[in-house]
Amino acid sequence: MGSDHARPAPSAPPRVRRILVMTVVPLFVATVIAAVILWPRGGSPQSDGGADVPRYSGTVTRVVMEPCPPSPSSPEGTPRVGDGRCGTVDVRVDDGPSAGQQVETPVPDGPGAPRVEVGDKVILVELTDPTDPTISNWNVAEHQRGTPMLWLAVVFAAAIVAFGRWRGLAALAGLAASFAILLTFVLPGIGAGKSPLLVAVVGAALIMFVVLYLTHGVTAQTSVAVLGTLGSLVLTGVLATVATAATHLTGFGSEEATTLSMFQGDVDLHGLLLAGIIIGSLGVLDDVTVTQAATVTELAHANPGLTRLQLYRAATRVGRAHIASTVNTIVLAYAGASLPLLLLLTADARPIGQILTSEFLAQEIVRSAVATLGLIAAVPLTTGLAAVVTAAGRTDALSPAAGRTDATSPADASAPRPHTDRAEALAALISPRTGHPDESDPTRTPPPSTAADRWPEPNRSTDTTW
Repeated sequence: MGSDHARPAPSAPPRVRRILVMTVVPLFVATVIAAVILWPRGGSPQSDGGADVPRYSGTVTRVVMEPCPPSPSSPEGTPRVGDGRCGTVDVRVDDGPSAGQQVETPVPDGPGAPRVEVGDKVILVELTDPTDPTISNWNVAEHQRGTPMLWLAVVFAAAIVAFGRWRGLAALAGLAASFAILLTFVLPGIGAGKSPLLVAVVGAALIMFVVLYLTHGVTAQTSVAVLGTLGSLVLTGVLATVATAATHLTGFGSEEATTLSMFQGDVDLHGLLLAGIIIGSLGVLDDVTVTQAATVTELAHANPGLTRLQLYRAATRVGRAHIASTVNTIVLAYAGASLPLLLLLTADARPIGQILTSEFLAQEIVRSAVATLGLIAAVPLTTGLAAVVTAAGRTDALSPAAGRTDATSPADASAPRPHTDRAEALAALISPRTGHPDESDPTRTPPPSTAADRWPEPNRSTDTTW
């Protein structure tokens, strides 16, 4: 595993590698030490959610629908809520103490109740009468979703491996590592009463180190992406702290947060909001930083004559185009996850100003704005680091100490072709073909190109003019 491209990234000179190692390794060690200190101990905290109701698998064998009787508390003729959803369902229990038995349950009714048919795989719950433990009632809770989700996971993994091959397999391993860190460190740590912001930053840093190096290889390019991501994460955490404090957000901006406060009262919901912003920003930051580091590397490889400033400006233009689409992605992702909340707010009769500044919607606005600011900061930070590392590596490779004084030195007999030939060939491929009377002639010779033809002006924008 080298980089994201079919052609491996050029190896960095020893001096550049030593500098990156001296920078990245202490940060990794500090992250591991912080994770060990914050690691939850003593088991999972007990919640007040009540006793766990036994759940068993079953198969629907018969469904009998019956007219619903009128509600005793409603006037005669008043339609009953859930009318037409009355009857019984016969289910064969597939596991547990009652495996093989046929049990009768009422037809599921009410908001979100599953609609069952013969042959459906369902989940049963057995409710025991507290006054008489010998009496129990069975109910259909939901459909079994294990088999469809397993097939979906198989198709998902097969598509990634088929397209990405070894890199796709590494991406799957990184995804598994991310979930492992979230489930074994971040969530238990927050549930144990640790600082959600600190746990989220350390957990995100762990995920970043593992996923980036596992997926993209241990290279100088990946190290630059790691440093850019870590710096952007810290900045995102600072911005999130300032923004939530300025807007006086409490963290009680959703029904889930309110429910969690009842079951686990020691959880800091304000810190949990900050942790959510950090974790949610990590995936997009990885994408941007890896892209910017790879862009600088490819530009330097395509045109070794570019200066550090030219590399930075050219890669930044690519970053602007990337950010323009990614910002829309962030906002739409948060909007899609909050569609029920947005629909509820549209039915609100309050003025639009009061709706936008309410706790529910202000939380999503702050989340999107902070994540976007951190994303924007990642572009110049990562691009600048990549330009410095790439230029330093090129200088080391061409220095007299390395045994070479110029990239086009004729003494280098191992070079397959002179640098000038490659530059002229590249200029011939990208030079415009219009305005020549013989452009239809396939045997014509392209006009000679100059240095200005091979590379645009440093300040020229590549954005299309509308």
